[in-house]
Amino acid sequence: MKNKVERKKEQSKKAVNKVVAVNKKAAFDYFFVETFEAGLVLEGSEVKSVKKGDVNLRDSFCHAENGNLELKNCRIAPYVNVGAFAPDPTRSRRLLLHKEQIERLCAKAREKGYTIVPVKIYFSGRLVKVEIALAKGKKNYEKKQVIKDRDEKRFAERELTNYR
Repeated sequence: MKNKVERKKEQSKKAVNKVVAVNKKAAFDYFFVETFEAGLVLEGSEVKSVKKGDVNLRDSFCHAENGNLELKNCRIAPYVNVGAFAPDPTRSRRLLLHKEQIERLCAKAREKGYTIVPVKIYFSGRLVKVEIALAKGKKNYEKKQVIKDRDEKRFAERELTNYR
């Protein structure tokens, strides 16, 4: 029989780096130059919704305002049992990064063709983290080339498995 301390340690090990939401469209639309891990400021009911997996990163982006980096257009569905004071599902949420990182990201994002996009939301222990990336936009012909390369690789692997 395990005591309470051992059970809590096992539970905390299970929760490490549990991915909640991934922005697949960002990987298709952008080349990721550099990635960062940022904390996310949430209200209590939002954390419960994130644990449930009610998060949508599609069309979300990061924007710098007053020396802070904010996650915009990320939809976290309101928790069912929150009552009358549910926060707005698409409100801006502050990202927690070091000041030097924010300044460096903002300076790069001001250059033509670069932007800051959220890649995924996950739990690191009991904290909600966001992986953000400094990204450079792909042109249409580059997107088509990526699809073509992926299909060729898939076809070659299929041929290898049929050959054996």
